[in-house]
Amino acid sequence: MTKKLILISILRFLSIITLFTKSLAQSPNYVGDDCHNSTEKSLTTTYKSNLNKVLSLLSSDAIVSKGYNHTSIGDNTVDAVYGLYDCRGDVTGSFCQFCVSTAASDILQHCPNRASAVIWYNFCILRYSNHNFFGNLTTNPSWQMLGSKNITNPQELDKGEDNMQSLISEATLETNKLYGMREFTLSPTEKRYGLVQCSRDLSDKQCNQCLEAMLDKVPKCCGTKIGWQVVAPSCLIKYDDFMFYKLIFQTSPPLPNSALAGEQGRSSKSNILIKIIVVVLVVALILISCCIFIVWRRKHSNKDGLPSKTTPISQHGHIQGEDTYNADLPIIPLIWIRQSTNNFSEFCKLGEGGFGPVYKGNLVDGTEVAIKRLSITSGQGSEEFKNEVIFIAKLQHRNLVRLLGCCIEDNEKLLVYEYMPNSSLDFHLFDEEKRKLLDWKLRLNIINGIAKGLLYLHEDSRLRVIHRDLKASNVLLDQEMNPKISDFGLARAFEKDQCQENTRRVVGTYGYMAPEYAMEGLYSVKSDVFSFGVLLLEIICGRRNGGFYLAEHGQSLLVYSWNLWCEDKSLELLDPILKNTYTTNEVIKCIHIGLLCVQEDAVDRPTMSNVVVMLASDTMTLPNPNHPAFSVGRKVVEGESTSKASNDPSVNEVTVTNILPR
Repeated sequence: MTKKLILISILRFLSIITLFTKSLAQSPNYVGDDCHNSTEKSLTTTYKSNLNKVLSLLSSDAIVSKGYNHTSIGDNTVDAVYGLYDCRGDVTGSFCQFCVSTAASDILQHCPNRASAVIWYNFCILRYSNHNFFGNLTTNPSWQMLGSKNITNPQELDKGEDNMQSLISEATLETNKLYGMREFTLSPTEKRYGLVQCSRDLSDKQCNQCLEAMLDKVPKCCGTKIGWQVVAPSCLIKYDDFMFYKLIFQTSPPLPNSALAGEQGRSSKSNILIKIIVVVLVVALILISCCIFIVWRRKHSNKDGLPSKTTPISQHGHIQGEDTYNADLPIIPLIWIRQSTNNFSEFCKLGEGGFGPVYKGNLVDGTEVAIKRLSITSGQGSEEFKNEVIFIAKLQHRNLVRLLGCCIEDNEKLLVYEYMPNSSLDFHLFDEEKRKLLDWKLRLNIINGIAKGLLYLHEDSRLRVIHRDLKASNVLLDQEMNPKISDFGLARAFEKDQCQENTRRVVGTYGYMAPEYAMEGLYSVKSDVFSFGVLLLEIICGRRNGGFYLAEHGQSLLVYSWNLWCEDKSLELLDPILKNTYTTNEVIKCIHIGLLCVQEDAVDRPTMSNVVVMLASDTMTLPNPNHPAFSVGRKVVEGESTSKASNDPSVNEVTVTNILPR
């Protein structure tokens, strides 16, 4: 008997662990919110403080309660705040707390400066108000969520309503639990599943009224669909063709009175023995796991904590040796990233590039971040992800965007960067209105910052890094409009004494690629110098290099700049918007440097250390430039770009161009 009890207890323990793990892998989905049809108004400092305290109390309480609680601060005062959360009956513990904390964070964003609000997720509801609503029935507003499948069985709606009616009766009249879930048989081959729940501050009668009101809405809103959910602040009903709820583990039924007395003595000893065995098993599993992790990490890490360049990527995109990133780069749990981005909602999306979508989020300490999510359909994404983690995690410079962490979990690969509130350079530079804010002093500061960032990559960092995709959209601007080079997905590292490298796979962006790279696949630090020269000329004239030849000049930006230089008319290149802000000598010097950087022969181009010195000097005599590359990357055989259109130019686009020599 004792052995059987031990075995049952261990199986239950493992089942609970499995259930908890599966719960953590999921994430709450936003359903709707209501700001009580009120406009934003000025809330008192005391009310805001009380509201933050209530939301914090509810979030922390959710992990220790049974899925429901309410609280208030400042009872019966002008600044009183009343708050309530209620998790779905099958969701408890850490996952309930995650849903409530997500709601507590989001409700202030969805309903800013509101005295009352409610927000719904599929697993919980959160409400607050300046009036005491505890125990009050609220059925408006209501929301409907419909499945994608249409009804094929003509009896579906009637049977579904009958089954849900019986479930309502069970939850409110028979068990008094205010929630219930059940499997229904629609036909010999079809099953349906239902769940009903009321806010647990209601009475049985109020709960029944609320659920009946929701069920009455089904024929009008949801009668043509197999799956549907109708929710209100005080209750919800949900019906679908799959088991969407979790099974609640029940304890064994009590022994009959006749057997109870005989079992009590043995039960006491058995319980002690069971507890000892379970504790020993848990401790053993933890120790074994720690040992395996330490051995595995040592095996896959190298001396400086960087992932090895030969760290393999599996066919399914999983980076093997993932924990080697832990040494220098924080690993951010997926559950927190999902919470921060509202489960990757469109509401938080900043845009999308070749790598995949980019979302705005917040770290636990409130720091705003940009989160790049590797798209499953991105052909080059796994390699780029690896590059970003290898390179930028080790590179620290005021003109490089900072990588704050990454996440490799549940087939997700995410990079977490510092958030750049002023978007990217192209967002401002190539917009007729926004570039008016870029006066000459600011443009010169941006040019100098980009040059210093490249110099760090080429000569001052622990690795010699060739960026290979420097362009206006890959230069982000911080709050003070300081430039930061981003997107190291195409970057490559050189040995300190290595001059150049050859590749069969030419990647980059049309218009920014050096001729030797576009034509022969040869790249070096001088490839980045060429890209910098193109970008410098774009900053001066406020026009894109790509597509410039389509304008009235009938030629590329490089050719146009060269011709003006030869005719001693370089100032005509200057953006007309700058006519009252520029310094002539500085403009001429920058155009001169730009033309030196885009010379056709890589040997003639200066290094970035020379460029930085030339930009800083007012007396240095510069060499005369030779003609630039007249045709850069024009032999395009396949599509010029595989990057997707971005909703926001601040997103780091990765453009891939396949180019073959003539």
